[in-house]
Amino acid sequence: MQRVFGFESSCDETGVALVEVDGDQPPRLVAQALHSQISMHQAYGGVVPELASRDHVRRVLPLTREVLSQAGLALHDVNLVAYTQGPGLAGALLVGAGVAVSLAAALDVPALPIHHLEGHLLSPFLSVDPPQFPFVALLVSGGHTQLMRVDDMGRYEILGETIDDAAGEAFDKSAKLLGLPYPGGPHLARMAEFGNPEAFELPRPLLHSGKPDFSFAGLKTAVLTQVKKIGESPCEQTKADLAASTQAAIVDVLVKKSLLALKETGLKRLVVAGGVGANARLREQLNAVCAKRGVRVHYPELSLCTDNGAMIAMAAALRLQRGMARPRQDGGFEVRPRWDLTAA
Repeated sequence: MQRVFGFESSCDETGVALVEVDGDQPPRLVAQALHSQISMHQAYGGVVPELASRDHVRRVLPLTREVLSQAGLALHDVNLVAYTQGPGLAGALLVGAGVAVSLAAALDVPALPIHHLEGHLLSPFLSVDPPQFPFVALLVSGGHTQLMRVDDMGRYEILGETIDDAAGEAFDKSAKLLGLPYPGGPHLARMAEFGNPEAFELPRPLLHSGKPDFSFAGLKTAVLTQVKKIGESPCEQTKADLAASTQAAIVDVLVKKSLLALKETGLKRLVVAGGVGANARLREQLNAVCAKRGVRVHYPELSLCTDNGAMIAMAAALRLQRGMARPRQDGGFEVRPRWDLTAA
């Protein structure tokens, strides 16, 4: 039995989790704790990096104690400590990496750096319906929107990615234009439930390009144009209609590009991961079109769509299980604010 501790601190969530690995059995999530900084950053309309870093410092040790309490274990029961090395905010990454490497040194166990996006990519393996390799992955996390072919652990091929704004940024920026609070994406999705998705004609950039790449900057500009047209004090129904139309445009592009990637690869399994993966309309649309094509779709549990320590611990556990864990032996560490997953 191997126990893996995972630390996530790449942006505005502090996550700590413990995963167990027993032979060839699927790794099991034992306990996790998460603190979100949303309320702190709301006043600024976005993440303030310095405040984020300081808050990680305050939260990481109490969360560590909480996870150990949930698991009924002590620190000396941990065999491996994993942490997010990147990408993310440099100062925030340094907090989690510093704590993880220090803890590993104190326990005389290895410390394993993990790519943040690999954590998201593998988070569905913690669900009740885990996927099997190979599969196409739609990774829609924060500033990232990518389609990837995933043949196995560490074997990732980018099929398409955004050339400007990511889907999450399109949600958040459009929500801000509508006067919705930070983080805007979830607020826009809730407002969209009461709107007509066909009320406004908005562009679907690159929808018919024949390539699995994305572009959402033009959609944001189109939303800005519509906001100016409806004036400073539109009725709530008009705002809901614009929210619904915006969401429909983003989802249409994500679904069409996912189908294109599946067709190009010939694979019959799709994994959706990252914060936007929690969007109800996206799940509904993907489930419907994939069912018609005999494609299985896998998602992480809703609680694991945002950044969390469980996905970092899971990625480390899978690497450990497959003999792919290559921890640093010198006690040092570095963070990588920008880091290509295919080079990890």
